[in-house]
Amino acid sequence: MNRLALTGLLLAAALPILPLAAQQAGHSDHAAHMQADPIGAALMAPTRTPENVARDKYRHPAETLKFFGVTPSQTVVEYSPAGGWYTEILAPLLKDKGTFYAAQGAGAGFDRLKAKLDADPATYGKVKLVPWAAPLAAVPAGSVDTLLTFRNVHNMVMGGTEAATFKAFYDVLKPGGTLGIVDHRLPEDRDAAQEKSSGYLKVSTVRRLAEAAGFQYVGASEVNANPKDTANWEKGVWTLPPVLRNGEVDKAKYLAIGESDRMTLKFRKPLK
Repeated sequence: MNRLALTGLLLAAALPILPLAAQQAGHSDHAAHMQADPIGAALMAPTRTPENVARDKYRHPAETLKFFGVTPSQTVVEYSPAGGWYTEILAPLLKDKGTFYAAQGAGAGFDRLKAKLDADPATYGKVKLVPWAAPLAAVPAGSVDTLLTFRNVHNMVMGGTEAATFKAFYDVLKPGGTLGIVDHRLPEDRDAAQEKSSGYLKVSTVRRLAEAAGFQYVGASEVNANPKDTANWEKGVWTLPPVLRNGEVDKAKYLAIGESDRMTLKFRKPLK
């Protein structure tokens, strides 16, 4: 045997080989991590698109979902997922033990979301995509643990559908169930007329809508706050990323500000 071959054998012999028990322990550690932090594990899902992962720094999904109390065994409705940003997290989180409804309005948005889900049945095969309507007949009344809506209440206010939509939320939730809302925040001292065109809402407005539907206010988190956002843009919230309605004009300025200042509010359906 030549010297080169002998050296290779000696090096190979020197490399540590993990016994089977150690390999199994490694798998157990990974499973234990997933059980201990299921939301963190869902965030690491390889099926999330890179451009969506890049926006975690603005949307703080782990902290947001934990604040709302989402767990893998719940029945969860996401109202108007649109492109499916949160759906990419909620689907793997709820796939094994929970039930996940994606309630999307009929039309092109519904068709795009359906195509996204159909393209990856391994990840999204258990997602129940249902057409949104108020009342939400596709979801059994009183069956939902948590209903989530991200940056959608301003659309209800602008379209005049807020009362009917909040009632539908209330009807499908279990007694004690949670309504979690994230939306663009308008300072309380601003003219309320801005809520009809800017995409921003006052916290007091959202609380009023939820409480009028019967919900109890639980609390707020500042996890999605952005003090750089003045909420005073000629083209509304869409001036900021991700829309950047001004195109290349002052783009660097708006990118430096980041996504909007947002309220994160938690409500509960009373037990009785």
